[in-house]
Amino acid sequence: MLTVNKQLWTKLLIFFLIVITINSCQLVRFVFYNFADINDHKKFQSRSLKNDSLKYYFYANEKGKFPKKLNDGKNNEVTFDKYLEDNNTVAFLIIQNDTIQYEKYFKGYDKERIVPSFSMAKSVTSILIGCAIDDGFIHSVNEPITVYIPELTKSGFEKITIKHLLQMTSGIKFNESYINPFGDAASFYYGLNLRKEISKMKIKTEPGKEFEYVSGNTQLLGLVLERSLKGKTISEYLQQKIWIPLGMEYDASWSIDRNKNGLEKTFCCLNARARDFAKIGRLYLNKGNWNGKQIVAKNWVEQSTKAENKNGSVQYYQYQWWLPSANGDFMAEGILGQFVYVNPSKKLIIVRLGKNEGSADWWNIFTTLASAY
Repeated sequence: MLTVNKQLWTKLLIFFLIVITINSCQLVRFVFYNFADINDHKKFQSRSLKNDSLKYYFYANEKGKFPKKLNDGKNNEVTFDKYLEDNNTVAFLIIQNDTIQYEKYFKGYDKERIVPSFSMAKSVTSILIGCAIDDGFIHSVNEPITVYIPELTKSGFEKITIKHLLQMTSGIKFNESYINPFGDAASFYYGLNLRKEISKMKIKTEPGKEFEYVSGNTQLLGLVLERSLKGKTISEYLQQKIWIPLGMEYDASWSIDRNKNGLEKTFCCLNARARDFAKIGRLYLNKGNWNGKQIVAKNWVEQSTKAENKNGSVQYYQYQWWLPSANGDFMAEGILGQFVYVNPSKKLIIVRLGKNEGSADWWNIFTTLASAY
């Protein structure tokens, strides 16, 4: 009897080990790396982005204009530097009229240290969708996504348009939690086959009815973009359309799911330096124009950052950009408190990168800072 039970348990153990092995890459990654960390760019495969010999540099004001003190939330006035450092900031830039008014690095970081964008990459993906429309690769935001991902037609995705994805109103079923190792967000972040994960996606509600911020929308945009480029990778397109024309100071990278035939994690994972993130803000500050050259259509920038609440969309989010106030400002935001804030009326760009958000209300800080300029 003991021998039979032992044999049964051995078989069950072997079966269990087989199941674990099949899912081991994602599970091991989740257990070993979790949670999202400022060093995640070192953990995943990636495609490189090369800059060019012709670089753009912001001017620097050694006596820059910036607040000397901030309230720490406990009714104590602390220096601006201390506030930023106490709230786990690693890089903070304030740029007005193309001039750096403030630039400081903390926690051992400097201007050459790479920081992953996390969800700021969503805004960059939106820029590339606009470029692809300009170039004729994508015809319209009103196209069903199944024009580019026909394998999803049988799953009912033919009612979802590119615009639904941009506005986060697609109605797809997606668990945004990174805590569950078998949840959607974790599968997309730690998994090794984004196309396979996309093929398993389901629809929860009718598109165009309700806003729900989920990363699955942006990864679908990534697959639409990749398919429209017909052989060119998303990283190659970003390098061609943005990285070289904007005169980025440094090379960068975009994390992918796997080395062979990998797909960029367009919902996250663009890895770059603070000054180069600021240039993305400058591009949109100037309505898509870069020193006289229209990089992305002006009307695309305006539509992307214009408050609207039609067809399920919300006033504070448009085309993968957050709109923190009613003053025409907008920003890209990542999970650990990574931000590129833009206030066109003040000609102002703020970049904040961090190990986490700390206890700061960054939305309020950015709008308050902007009001002082």
